[in-house]
Amino acid sequence: MYLAVLKEKRPYETRVAATPETVKKLSALGFEVVIEKGAGEASHYPDDHYETAGAKVAATPEKTLEKAQVILKVQPPMTKMDGGVDEIKLLPEGALLLGMLQPYTKAALIDEYNKRKITAFALELAPRISRAQAIDVLSSQSSLAGYRAVIEAANAFQRAFPMMMTAAGTIAPARVLILGAGVAGLQALATARRLGAIVSVFDVRTAAKEQVESLGGSFIEVDSQESGEARGGYAKEMSQDYKERQAAKIKEVIQKSDIVITTALIPGKPAPQLITSDMVRVMKPGSVIVDLAVESGGNCEGSVVGEVVEKNGVKLLGYANMPGRLATDASAVYARNLLNLLTLCVDKASKSLKINWDDEIIQAIVLTHEGKACQEKKGAA
Repeated sequence: MYLAVLKEKRPYETRVAATPETVKKLSALGFEVVIEKGAGEASHYPDDHYETAGAKVAATPEKTLEKAQVILKVQPPMTKMDGGVDEIKLLPEGALLLGMLQPYTKAALIDEYNKRKITAFALELAPRISRAQAIDVLSSQSSLAGYRAVIEAANAFQRAFPMMMTAAGTIAPARVLILGAGVAGLQALATARRLGAIVSVFDVRTAAKEQVESLGGSFIEVDSQESGEARGGYAKEMSQDYKERQAAKIKEVIQKSDIVITTALIPGKPAPQLITSDMVRVMKPGSVIVDLAVESGGNCEGSVVGEVVEKNGVKLLGYANMPGRLATDASAVYARNLLNLLTLCVDKASKSLKINWDDEIIQAIVLTHEGKACQEKKGAA
């Protein structure tokens, strides 16, 4: 079985879909691994480390994909519309493609996969069941994003996080507001608390209250009977009445906050705008907002992908691909997620692909197979 690992070429992407550690284990499963030259450089995994682990290094994408039966990616393949290498045209017909394929925002690629009879697995669609935790790329990447968001905020915030008592007087602890208590939000909460901050957390799902309080945070509630939890434990879009009540509550709390970290996402839809320019105006000068949803439209009005914007003395951090700012660790856990999925798909006796199409994990993540879409298209291109 030939397995190819391509170098990621999209802007801001620093991760790689396999590490020397997982290459060894993939080889043990029966794969001959070919990795594109320089694929791991941005994650600090040199080519010679891959070769030592048993992989072959190919000079070009074409050479990398020449015999590929399985292809590992972080982001969706590049197309001619993206500029650079048209990876989609290089994919061997009938190959198995694994990655975070962004079915909600890259739905047009489904037609391209079908033309080439690609079997495409989008790992971000993994079901929320215990068996699928080992391939849960959203959790592994979001946890790192939440941690890094606090580190970036602390760097941009020109004050200390913890309370400090000195001979010259007491320095008050920083006050952090986190919007969204999913994996990223909870990790941000835990990190900010470890640094000594006072942390408040808002989430539309009242079920998150217990988790927030167990980590030492204060849970902010909106006076409403409306449930914010959708199928699978994700947040859903709320009514206009709820949004108005929510905005009033956030504006009340944000005036006292030094750091705001936003993590709110709705699958298949633009990120909800939770912070308006009016809210930014009432924040203290020197405050910092980290918008982790900036690539999905942003939770904060005025945040810009890949930029730091300053408004009324408040810094808006719109860093793209926050997990990629911890590229070594993000690649390591992502590569293990892929390895765990492939382990499900390989017959250990014959060392050949044997996919169980009745497995609920496979049914949840398969986008295309044998020229047909296996699920409804998730959104627009």
